[in-house]
Amino acid sequence: MGARYAMRPIHSMYAVGRLYRFGQTKQNDLYVRALEEATEMTHETPRSLFEKVWDAHVVASRGSDAALLHVDRHLVHDLSGGEGLYELKARGLKVRNPELTIATPDHTISTTPGRADTIPVAQRLLRDFRTLTNEAGIRLFDVDTVGQGIVHVIGPELGLSLPGSVIVCADSHTCTHGGLGALAFGIGTSEMQHVFATQTIVQRQPRLMRVVFVGKANGITAKDMVLHLIGRIGAGAGSGFAVEYSGEAVQALEVEARLTLCNLSIELGAKVGMVAPDDVTIEYLAGRPFAPAGPLWDEALKNWHSLKSDEGAAFDREVLIDISNLAPQITWGTSPQDVIDVSGTIPDPQNEKDPKRRQEMIDALKYIGLEPGQRIEGTPVDVVFIGSCTNSRLSDLREAAKVARRGKVAPGVKAWVVPGSESVKRAAEAEGLNRVFTDAGFEWRSPGCSMCLAVNGETVGPGQRSVSTSNRNFVGRQGPRARTHLASPAMAAAAALAGCIVDVRKQEQ
Repeated sequence: MGARYAMRPIHSMYAVGRLYRFGQTKQNDLYVRALEEATEMTHETPRSLFEKVWDAHVVASRGSDAALLHVDRHLVHDLSGGEGLYELKARGLKVRNPELTIATPDHTISTTPGRADTIPVAQRLLRDFRTLTNEAGIRLFDVDTVGQGIVHVIGPELGLSLPGSVIVCADSHTCTHGGLGALAFGIGTSEMQHVFATQTIVQRQPRLMRVVFVGKANGITAKDMVLHLIGRIGAGAGSGFAVEYSGEAVQALEVEARLTLCNLSIELGAKVGMVAPDDVTIEYLAGRPFAPAGPLWDEALKNWHSLKSDEGAAFDREVLIDISNLAPQITWGTSPQDVIDVSGTIPDPQNEKDPKRRQEMIDALKYIGLEPGQRIEGTPVDVVFIGSCTNSRLSDLREAAKVARRGKVAPGVKAWVVPGSESVKRAAEAEGLNRVFTDAGFEWRSPGCSMCLAVNGETVGPGQRSVSTSNRNFVGRQGPRARTHLASPAMAAAAALAGCIVDVRKQEQ
Protein backbone atom coordinates (compact mmCIF):
# COMPACT_ATOMS: atom_id res chain seq x y z
CA MET A 1 0.00 0.00 0.00
CA GLY A 2 2.96 2.31 0.60
CA ALA A 3 3.29 3.20 -3.08
CA ARG A 4 -0.39 3.95 -3.50
CA TYR A 5 0.01 7.59 -2.55
CA ALA A 6 2.77 9.87 -1.31
CA MET A 7 2.69 10.86 2.36
CA ARG A 8 2.76 14.62 2.83
CA PRO A 9 5.41 15.99 5.22
CA ILE A 10 3.06 18.47 6.83
CA HIS A 11 2.13 19.25 10.40
CA SER A 12 -1.58 18.63 10.34
CA MET A 13 -4.41 20.10 12.33
CA TYR A 14 -6.95 18.10 10.37
CA ALA A 15 -8.91 16.59 13.18
CA VAL A 16 -11.39 18.60 15.13
CA GLY A 17 -9.92 18.94 18.56
CA ARG A 18 -6.31 19.61 17.45
CA LEU A 19 -6.39 23.03 19.11
CA TYR A 20 -9.69 22.66 20.90
CA ARG A 21 -8.78 22.96 24.59
CA PHE A 22 -10.93 21.81 27.47
CA GLY A 23 -13.60 24.38 28.21
CA GLN A 24 -12.73 26.57 25.21
CA THR A 25 -15.78 27.76 23.34
CA LYS A 26 -14.55 30.78 21.39
CA GLN A 27 -13.39 30.41 17.81
CA ASN A 28 -9.69 29.74 17.33
CA ASP A 29 -8.69 31.45 14.09
CA LEU A 30 -5.56 29.37 13.61
CA TYR A 31 -7.55 26.19 14.10
CA VAL A 32 -10.23 27.23 11.64
CA ARG A 33 -7.71 28.17 8.94
CA ALA A 34 -5.94 24.83 9.33
CA LEU A 35 -9.24 22.95 9.26
CA GLU A 36 -10.34 24.72 6.10
CA GLU A 37 -7.02 24.01 4.43
CA ALA A 38 -7.23 20.32 5.30
CA THR A 39 -10.80 20.10 4.07
CA GLU A 40 -9.96 21.71 0.74
CA MET A 41 -6.90 19.53 -0.04
CA THR A 42 -7.38 17.77 -3.38
CA HIS A 43 -5.93 14.44 -4.44
CA GLU A 44 -5.86 12.79 -7.84
CA THR A 45 -6.12 9.25 -6.50
CA PRO A 46 -9.31 8.11 -4.71
CA ARG A 47 -8.58 7.61 -1.03
CA SER A 48 -10.09 5.59 1.76
CA LEU A 49 -11.31 7.01 5.05
CA PHE A 50 -8.15 5.73 6.72
CA GLU A 51 -5.88 7.35 4.13
CA LYS A 52 -7.59 10.72 4.50
CA VAL A 53 -7.07 10.80 8.24
CA TRP A 54 -3.54 9.39 8.05
CA ASP A 55 -2.48 11.85 5.31
CA ALA A 56 -3.65 14.82 7.29
CA HIS A 57 -1.74 13.86 10.43
CA VAL A 58 1.66 13.27 8.87
CA VAL A 59 4.30 15.48 10.46
CA ALA A 60 7.21 13.85 8.61
CA SER A 61 7.86 10.79 6.49
CA ARG A 62 9.88 7.95 7.97
CA GLY A 63 10.45 5.91 4.85
CA SER A 64 8.15 4.43 2.25
CA ASP A 65 5.62 2.99 4.70
CA ALA A 66 6.07 4.85 7.99
CA ALA A 67 5.40 8.33 9.28
CA LEU A 68 5.56 10.55 12.32
CA LEU A 69 1.92 11.34 13.13
CA HIS A 70 0.44 14.11 15.24
CA VAL A 71 -1.74 12.79 18.09
CA ASP A 72 -4.99 14.64 18.82
CA ARG A 73 -6.00 12.80 21.97
CA HIS A 74 -3.85 10.79 24.35
CA LEU A 75 -5.89 8.73 26.82
CA VAL A 76 -4.24 7.37 29.96
CA HIS A 77 -5.47 5.11 32.75
CA ASP A 78 -4.40 4.01 36.21
CA LEU A 79 -2.75 0.71 35.27
CA SER A 80 0.06 2.25 33.20
CA GLY A 81 -0.41 6.02 33.22
CA GLY A 82 1.23 6.71 36.57
CA GLU A 83 4.25 4.58 35.74
CA GLY A 84 4.62 6.29 32.37
CA LEU A 85 4.51 9.74 33.92
CA TYR A 86 6.98 8.71 36.62
CA GLU A 87 9.49 7.45 34.05
CA LEU A 88 9.02 10.59 31.96
CA LYS A 89 9.72 12.74 35.02
CA ALA A 90 12.80 10.64 35.87
CA ARG A 91 14.18 11.42 32.42
CA GLY A 92 13.73 15.13 33.00
CA LEU A 93 10.98 15.45 30.40
CA LYS A 94 7.57 17.11 30.55
CA VAL A 95 4.22 16.39 28.94
CA ARG A 96 4.24 18.53 25.81
CA ASN A 97 0.48 19.02 25.47
CA PRO A 98 -1.29 18.19 28.73
CA GLU A 99 -4.43 19.84 27.38
CA LEU A 100 -4.65 17.07 24.76
CA THR A 101 -4.21 14.31 27.35
CA ILE A 102 -7.13 12.80 29.27
CA ALA A 103 -6.81 10.62 32.37
CA THR A 104 -9.22 8.40 34.27
CA PRO A 105 -8.89 5.43 36.65
CA ASP A 106 -10.62 2.32 35.34
CA HIS A 107 -8.39 -0.78 35.14
CA THR A 108 -7.50 -1.48 38.77
CA ILE A 109 -10.15 0.29 40.82
CA SER A 110 -12.78 -1.68 42.68
CA THR A 111 -16.34 -1.55 41.35
CA THR A 112 -17.88 -2.33 44.73
CA PRO A 113 -20.24 0.51 45.68
CA GLY A 114 -18.20 2.76 47.97
CA ARG A 115 -15.04 1.06 46.67
CA ALA A 116 -14.00 0.16 50.22
CA ASP A 117 -12.36 -3.12 49.24
CA THR A 118 -9.75 -1.74 46.85
CA ILE A 119 -6.58 -3.82 47.18
CA PRO A 120 -3.29 -2.17 48.32
CA VAL A 121 -1.62 -2.34 44.90
CA ALA A 122 -4.59 -0.59 43.27
CA GLN A 123 -4.62 2.02 46.03
CA ARG A 124 -0.95 2.79 45.35
CA LEU A 125 -1.48 2.98 41.59
CA LEU A 126 -4.39 5.37 42.03
CA ARG A 127 -2.50 7.54 44.52
CA ASP A 128 0.50 7.88 42.20
CA PHE A 129 -1.77 8.43 39.21
CA ARG A 130 -3.50 11.34 40.93
CA THR A 131 -0.25 12.94 42.05
CA LEU A 132 1.52 12.68 38.70
CA THR A 133 -1.37 13.79 36.51
CA ASN A 134 -1.81 16.81 38.78
CA GLU A 135 1.89 17.68 38.50
CA ALA A 136 1.74 17.37 34.71
CA GLY A 137 -1.39 19.51 34.39
CA ILE A 138 -3.42 16.63 32.90
CA ARG A 139 -7.19 16.67 33.29
CA LEU A 140 -8.20 13.75 35.53
CA PHE A 141 -11.74 12.42 35.67
CA ASP A 142 -11.46 10.90 39.12
CA VAL A 143 -13.35 8.14 40.89
CA ASP A 144 -17.07 8.73 41.48
CA THR A 145 -17.09 12.07 39.64
CA VAL A 146 -18.97 12.88 36.44
CA GLY A 147 -16.73 11.91 33.55
CA GLN A 148 -14.96 8.98 35.26
CA GLY A 149 -15.25 5.58 33.70
CA ILE A 150 -13.69 3.12 31.33
CA VAL A 151 -11.42 5.17 29.12
CA HIS A 152 -13.01 3.88 25.90
CA VAL A 153 -16.47 4.74 27.18
CA ILE A 154 -15.81 8.27 28.43
CA GLY A 155 -13.96 9.46 25.30
CA PRO A 156 -17.00 9.23 23.02
CA GLU A 157 -19.62 10.17 25.61
CA LEU A 158 -17.78 13.37 26.56
CA GLY A 159 -17.15 14.41 22.97
CA LEU A 160 -13.40 14.03 23.41
CA SER A 161 -13.23 11.38 20.67
CA LEU A 162 -14.09 13.00 17.38
CA PRO A 163 -14.23 12.06 13.68
CA GLY A 164 -10.96 12.40 11.83
CA SER A 165 -8.83 12.54 14.96
CA VAL A 166 -5.84 10.39 15.85
CA ILE A 167 -6.38 8.85 19.31
CA VAL A 168 -3.92 6.67 21.21
CA CYS A 169 -3.92 4.90 24.56
CA ALA A 170 -1.80 2.22 26.19
CA ASP A 171 -4.64 -0.25 25.79
CA SER A 172 -5.27 -2.53 22.83
CA HIS A 173 -8.99 -1.76 22.67
CA THR A 174 -8.39 1.88 21.74
CA CYS A 175 -9.69 0.84 18.31
CA THR A 176 -13.14 1.33 19.89
CA HIS A 177 -13.05 5.06 19.10
CA GLY A 178 -12.96 4.26 15.39
CA GLY A 179 -16.73 3.86 15.63
CA LEU A 180 -16.84 7.67 15.39
CA GLY A 181 -14.54 7.82 12.38
CA ALA A 182 -11.35 8.33 14.39
CA LEU A 183 -8.02 6.67 13.64
CA ALA A 184 -7.50 5.12 17.05
CA PHE A 185 -5.09 2.43 18.20
CA GLY A 186 -3.33 1.01 21.23
CA ILE A 187 0.30 1.78 22.01
CA GLY A 188 3.03 0.36 24.24
CA THR A 189 4.65 1.92 27.29
CA SER A 190 7.67 3.30 25.44
CA GLU A 191 5.38 4.77 22.79
CA MET A 192 3.29 6.31 25.58
CA GLN A 193 6.34 8.22 26.81
CA HIS A 194 7.07 9.39 23.27
CA VAL A 195 3.54 10.76 22.96
CA PHE A 196 3.79 12.42 26.38
CA ALA A 197 7.01 14.17 25.37
CA THR A 198 6.28 15.04 21.74
CA GLN A 199 2.52 14.70 21.04
CA THR A 200 3.55 12.54 18.07
CA ILE A 201 4.03 8.85 17.31
CA VAL A 202 5.86 6.86 14.65
CA GLN A 203 3.67 4.33 12.87
CA ARG A 204 3.93 2.05 9.87
CA GLN A 205 1.13 2.26 7.34
CA PRO A 206 -1.06 -0.82 7.54
CA ARG A 207 -2.74 -2.46 4.60
CA LEU A 208 -6.43 -1.79 4.14
CA MET A 209 -9.35 -4.17 4.61
CA ARG A 210 -12.99 -3.32 4.05
CA VAL A 211 -15.67 -5.44 5.69
CA VAL A 212 -19.12 -4.90 4.19
CA PHE A 213 -22.07 -6.08 6.28
CA VAL A 214 -25.28 -6.45 4.29
CA GLY A 215 -28.76 -7.66 5.13
CA LYS A 216 -31.21 -6.70 7.83
CA ALA A 217 -30.53 -7.85 11.35
CA ASN A 218 -33.32 -9.73 13.14
CA GLY A 219 -32.61 -9.38 16.84
CA ILE A 220 -28.88 -9.39 16.08
CA THR A 221 -26.45 -6.99 17.74
CA ALA A 222 -23.12 -5.48 16.71
CA LYS A 223 -21.47 -7.95 19.09
CA ASP A 224 -22.99 -10.84 17.14
CA MET A 225 -21.90 -9.30 13.85
CA VAL A 226 -18.26 -8.87 14.79
CA LEU A 227 -17.96 -12.23 16.58
CA HIS A 228 -19.35 -13.91 13.47
CA LEU A 229 -16.80 -12.04 11.35
CA ILE A 230 -13.91 -13.16 13.56
CA GLY A 231 -15.16 -16.73 13.53
CA ARG A 232 -15.48 -16.71 9.77
CA ILE A 233 -12.10 -15.26 8.74
CA GLY A 234 -10.01 -15.96 11.86
CA ALA A 235 -8.50 -14.08 14.78
CA GLY A 236 -5.33 -13.32 12.81
CA ALA A 237 -6.97 -12.24 9.57
CA GLY A 238 -6.70 -8.55 10.40
CA SER A 239 -3.02 -8.61 11.32
CA GLY A 240 -1.27 -5.76 9.53
CA PHE A 241 -4.55 -4.22 8.38
CA ALA A 242 -6.67 -1.22 9.21
CA VAL A 243 -10.30 -2.29 8.88
CA GLU A 244 -13.16 -0.14 7.64
CA TYR A 245 -16.66 -1.43 8.39
CA SER A 246 -19.36 -0.41 5.94
CA GLY A 247 -22.57 -1.57 4.32
CA GLU A 248 -26.25 -1.17 5.04
CA ALA A 249 -26.12 -3.18 8.26
CA VAL A 250 -23.39 -0.92 9.68
CA GLN A 251 -25.17 2.24 8.61
CA ALA A 252 -28.25 1.00 10.47
CA LEU A 253 -26.31 0.82 13.75
CA GLU A 254 -26.39 3.57 16.34
CA VAL A 255 -23.04 5.04 17.39
CA GLU A 256 -22.72 2.97 20.57
CA ALA A 257 -23.16 -0.21 18.54
CA ARG A 258 -20.52 0.98 16.08
CA LEU A 259 -18.15 1.44 19.01
CA THR A 260 -18.78 -2.20 19.97
CA LEU A 261 -18.09 -3.27 16.40
CA CYS A 262 -14.75 -1.44 16.29
CA ASN A 263 -13.84 -2.55 19.83
CA LEU A 264 -13.27 -6.13 18.70
CA SER A 265 -11.10 -5.15 15.72
CA ILE A 266 -8.05 -6.03 17.80
CA GLU A 267 -9.53 -9.51 18.33
CA LEU A 268 -9.48 -9.79 14.54
CA GLY A 269 -5.78 -8.95 14.71
CA ALA A 270 -6.21 -5.36 13.48
CA LYS A 271 -5.01 -2.36 15.50
CA VAL A 272 -7.47 -0.06 13.74
CA GLY A 273 -11.19 -0.34 13.02
CA MET A 274 -13.20 2.54 11.56
CA VAL A 275 -16.74 3.48 10.56
CA ALA A 276 -17.22 6.58 8.41
CA PRO A 277 -19.04 9.38 10.25
CA ASP A 278 -22.52 10.27 9.02
CA ASP A 279 -25.63 12.08 10.24
CA VAL A 280 -26.02 9.47 13.01
CA THR A 281 -22.52 10.34 14.24
CA ILE A 282 -23.16 14.06 14.09
CA GLU A 283 -26.42 13.76 15.99
CA TYR A 284 -24.63 11.73 18.66
CA LEU A 285 -21.86 14.31 19.11
CA ALA A 286 -24.02 17.43 19.10
CA GLY A 287 -23.97 19.06 22.53
CA ARG A 288 -21.40 16.70 24.07
CA PRO A 289 -19.43 18.52 26.82
CA PHE A 290 -16.11 18.72 24.95
CA ALA A 291 -17.31 18.60 21.36
CA PRO A 292 -16.85 21.76 19.28
CA ALA A 293 -19.50 24.42 19.71
CA GLY A 294 -20.58 27.56 17.92
CA PRO A 295 -18.51 28.50 14.84
CA LEU A 296 -16.15 25.59 15.49
CA TRP A 297 -19.07 23.17 15.20
CA ASP A 298 -19.98 24.57 11.79
CA GLU A 299 -16.38 24.23 10.60
CA ALA A 300 -16.19 20.72 12.02
CA LEU A 301 -19.23 19.62 10.05
CA LYS A 302 -17.61 20.70 6.78
CA ASN A 303 -14.69 18.45 7.58
CA TRP A 304 -16.65 15.51 8.95
CA HIS A 305 -18.87 15.29 5.87
CA SER A 306 -15.75 14.67 3.76
CA LEU A 307 -14.63 11.75 5.92
CA LYS A 308 -15.68 8.78 3.84
CA SER A 309 -13.93 6.50 1.40
CA ASP A 310 -13.97 7.85 -2.14
CA GLU A 311 -15.58 5.83 -4.88
CA GLY A 312 -12.82 3.73 -6.36
CA ALA A 313 -10.66 3.76 -3.22
CA ALA A 314 -8.41 0.70 -3.22
CA PHE A 315 -8.47 -1.94 -0.48
CA ASP A 316 -6.05 -4.82 -0.13
CA ARG A 317 -8.80 -7.17 1.02
CA GLU A 318 -12.58 -7.00 1.00
CA VAL A 319 -14.95 -9.23 2.97
CA LEU A 320 -18.72 -9.47 2.49
CA ILE A 321 -20.90 -10.65 5.38
CA ASP A 322 -24.66 -11.20 5.00
CA ILE A 323 -26.34 -11.07 8.41
CA SER A 324 -29.88 -11.76 7.17
CA ASN A 325 -29.97 -15.24 8.71
CA LEU A 326 -27.45 -14.71 11.49
CA ALA A 327 -28.34 -16.09 14.93
CA PRO A 328 -27.05 -14.81 18.28
CA GLN A 329 -23.40 -15.76 18.71
CA ILE A 330 -21.64 -17.45 21.64
CA THR A 331 -18.00 -18.49 21.96
CA TRP A 332 -17.10 -22.07 22.84
CA GLY A 333 -13.31 -21.95 23.28
CA THR A 334 -10.42 -19.71 24.33
CA SER A 335 -10.30 -17.30 21.39
CA PRO A 336 -12.99 -14.97 20.00
CA GLN A 337 -12.72 -16.97 16.74
CA ASP A 338 -14.06 -20.03 18.61
CA VAL A 339 -17.64 -18.94 18.03
CA ILE A 340 -20.88 -20.52 16.80
CA ASP A 341 -24.60 -19.80 16.60
CA VAL A 342 -26.21 -20.37 19.99
CA SER A 343 -28.31 -23.09 18.34
CA GLY A 344 -25.19 -24.84 17.05
CA THR A 345 -22.94 -27.66 18.23
CA ILE A 346 -19.32 -27.68 19.31
CA PRO A 347 -17.09 -28.33 16.27
CA ASP A 348 -14.90 -31.43 16.08
CA PRO A 349 -11.16 -30.64 15.90
CA GLN A 350 -10.63 -33.79 13.82
CA ASN A 351 -12.45 -32.09 10.97
CA GLU A 352 -9.86 -29.31 10.94
CA LYS A 353 -7.21 -29.79 8.23
CA ASP A 354 -4.62 -27.38 9.62
CA PRO A 355 -2.59 -29.24 12.33
CA LYS A 356 -1.86 -26.10 14.33
CA ARG A 357 -5.50 -25.03 14.39
CA ARG A 358 -6.58 -28.59 15.20
CA GLN A 359 -4.36 -28.65 18.29
CA GLU A 360 -5.59 -25.21 19.33
CA MET A 361 -9.15 -26.51 19.23
CA ILE A 362 -8.27 -29.63 21.21
CA ASP A 363 -6.55 -27.53 23.89
CA ALA A 364 -9.44 -25.07 23.98
CA LEU A 365 -12.05 -27.77 24.50
CA LYS A 366 -9.99 -29.38 27.25
CA TYR A 367 -9.72 -26.02 29.06
CA ILE A 368 -13.32 -24.99 28.55
CA GLY A 369 -14.73 -28.42 29.49
CA LEU A 370 -16.87 -29.12 26.43
CA GLU A 371 -17.03 -32.00 23.96
CA PRO A 372 -17.19 -32.06 20.13
CA GLY A 373 -20.74 -32.43 18.86
CA GLN A 374 -22.24 -31.18 22.13
CA ARG A 375 -24.99 -28.58 21.84
CA ILE A 376 -23.83 -25.42 23.52
CA GLU A 377 -27.34 -24.34 24.46
CA GLY A 378 -28.17 -25.65 27.91
CA THR A 379 -24.58 -25.52 29.18
CA PRO A 380 -24.81 -24.49 32.88
CA VAL A 381 -23.20 -21.19 33.93
CA ASP A 382 -21.98 -19.92 37.30
CA VAL A 383 -21.27 -16.24 36.60
CA VAL A 384 -22.68 -13.57 34.30
CA PHE A 385 -20.79 -10.34 33.71
CA ILE A 386 -22.39 -7.40 31.90
CA GLY A 387 -19.81 -4.66 31.45
CA SER A 388 -16.41 -3.77 29.87
CA CYS A 389 -15.45 -1.29 27.15
CA THR A 390 -17.27 -3.55 24.70
CA ASN A 391 -20.79 -3.54 26.14
CA SER A 392 -21.31 -1.27 29.16
CA ARG A 393 -22.95 1.76 27.60
CA LEU A 394 -26.49 2.91 28.31
CA SER A 395 -27.91 1.20 25.22
CA ASP A 396 -26.28 -2.08 26.31
CA LEU A 397 -27.80 -1.83 29.78
CA ARG A 398 -31.20 -1.08 28.31
CA GLU A 399 -31.04 -4.24 26.19
CA ALA A 400 -29.98 -6.34 29.17
CA ALA A 401 -32.70 -4.79 31.35
CA LYS A 402 -35.39 -5.78 28.83
CA VAL A 403 -34.41 -9.38 29.47
CA ALA A 404 -33.94 -8.95 33.22
CA ARG A 405 -37.56 -7.81 33.53
CA ARG A 406 -38.70 -11.31 32.57
CA GLY A 407 -37.66 -13.08 35.75
CA LYS A 408 -35.05 -13.70 38.43
CA VAL A 409 -31.42 -14.69 38.35
CA ALA A 410 -31.23 -18.47 38.63
CA PRO A 411 -30.18 -19.93 42.00
CA GLY A 412 -26.43 -20.29 42.33
CA VAL A 413 -25.61 -17.78 39.59
CA LYS A 414 -23.60 -14.64 40.42
CA ALA A 415 -24.66 -11.87 38.04
CA TRP A 416 -23.02 -8.43 37.89
CA VAL A 417 -23.88 -5.30 35.96
CA VAL A 418 -20.98 -2.82 35.81
CA PRO A 419 -21.79 0.49 34.06
CA GLY A 420 -19.05 1.79 31.80
CA SER A 421 -18.92 5.26 33.32
CA GLU A 422 -20.28 7.42 36.09
CA SER A 423 -22.46 9.17 33.49
CA VAL A 424 -23.86 5.85 32.29
CA LYS A 425 -24.49 4.80 35.90
CA ARG A 426 -26.37 7.98 36.74
CA ALA A 427 -28.40 7.92 33.52
CA ALA A 428 -29.33 4.28 34.09
CA GLU A 429 -30.38 5.03 37.65
CA ALA A 430 -32.48 7.96 36.44
CA GLU A 431 -34.33 5.52 34.16
CA GLY A 432 -34.70 2.98 36.98
CA LEU A 433 -32.57 0.36 35.25
CA ASN A 434 -30.61 -0.30 38.43
CA ARG A 435 -33.84 -1.30 40.18
CA VAL A 436 -34.77 -3.58 37.29
CA PHE A 437 -31.46 -5.39 37.71
CA THR A 438 -31.45 -5.54 41.51
CA ASP A 439 -35.08 -6.68 41.63
CA ALA A 440 -34.11 -9.52 39.31
CA GLY A 441 -31.14 -10.49 41.51
CA PHE A 442 -28.24 -8.84 39.68
CA GLU A 443 -25.58 -6.85 41.55
CA TRP A 444 -25.42 -3.19 40.53
CA ARG A 445 -21.81 -2.03 40.63
CA SER A 446 -19.73 1.16 40.17
CA PRO A 447 -17.90 1.99 36.91
CA GLY A 448 -14.65 0.25 36.00
CA CYS A 449 -13.10 -2.54 33.94
CA SER A 450 -13.92 -5.06 36.67
CA MET A 451 -14.28 -8.71 35.74
CA CYS A 452 -13.13 -8.14 32.17
CA LEU A 453 -9.56 -7.64 33.37
CA ALA A 454 -10.02 -9.68 36.56
CA VAL A 455 -8.10 -7.56 39.04
CA ASN A 456 -8.99 -6.24 42.49
CA GLY A 457 -10.50 -9.57 43.40
CA GLU A 458 -13.21 -9.22 40.75
CA THR A 459 -12.72 -12.60 39.13
CA VAL A 460 -14.49 -15.71 37.96
CA GLY A 461 -13.50 -18.57 40.27
CA PRO A 462 -11.34 -21.53 39.19
CA GLY A 463 -13.38 -23.93 37.07
CA GLN A 464 -16.41 -21.65 37.05
CA ARG A 465 -18.16 -20.90 33.77
CA SER A 466 -19.00 -17.32 32.83
CA VAL A 467 -21.09 -15.67 30.14
CA SER A 468 -19.48 -12.28 29.63
CA THR A 469 -20.12 -9.23 27.46
CA SER A 470 -16.40 -8.45 27.41
CA ASN A 471 -14.03 -8.93 24.47
CA ARG A 472 -11.63 -11.71 25.44
CA ASN A 473 -12.11 -15.33 26.46
CA PHE A 474 -8.41 -16.16 26.70
CA VAL A 475 -7.11 -18.74 29.17
CA GLY A 476 -7.20 -17.12 32.62
CA ARG A 477 -8.53 -13.80 31.33
CA GLN A 478 -11.28 -13.61 33.96
CA GLY A 479 -9.25 -15.40 36.61
CA PRO A 480 -7.10 -18.54 36.96
CA ARG A 481 -8.84 -21.49 35.27
CA ALA A 482 -11.95 -19.38 34.63
CA ARG A 483 -14.03 -20.45 31.63
CA THR A 484 -15.48 -17.60 29.57
CA HIS A 485 -18.17 -17.48 26.88
CA LEU A 486 -18.50 -14.15 25.05
CA ALA A 487 -21.96 -12.91 24.11
CA SER A 488 -24.16 -9.83 23.77
CA PRO A 489 -25.78 -8.10 26.78
CA ALA A 490 -29.17 -9.62 25.99
CA MET A 491 -27.68 -13.12 25.70
CA ALA A 492 -25.77 -12.66 28.97
CA ALA A 493 -28.88 -11.51 30.82
CA ALA A 494 -30.82 -14.47 29.41
CA ALA A 495 -28.14 -16.87 30.68
CA ALA A 496 -28.37 -15.31 34.15
CA LEU A 497 -32.11 -15.99 34.31
CA ALA A 498 -31.93 -19.47 32.83
CA GLY A 499 -28.82 -20.57 34.71
CA CYS A 500 -27.40 -21.82 31.42
CA ILE A 501 -26.51 -20.68 27.92
CA VAL A 502 -29.80 -20.06 26.10
CA ASP A 503 -31.05 -18.44 22.93
CA VAL A 504 -32.49 -15.14 24.15
CA ARG A 505 -35.02 -15.23 21.33
CA LYS A 506 -36.67 -18.31 22.87
CA GLN A 507 -37.19 -16.46 26.17
CA GLU A 508 -39.18 -13.87 24.24
CA GLN A 509 -41.69 -16.48 23.16
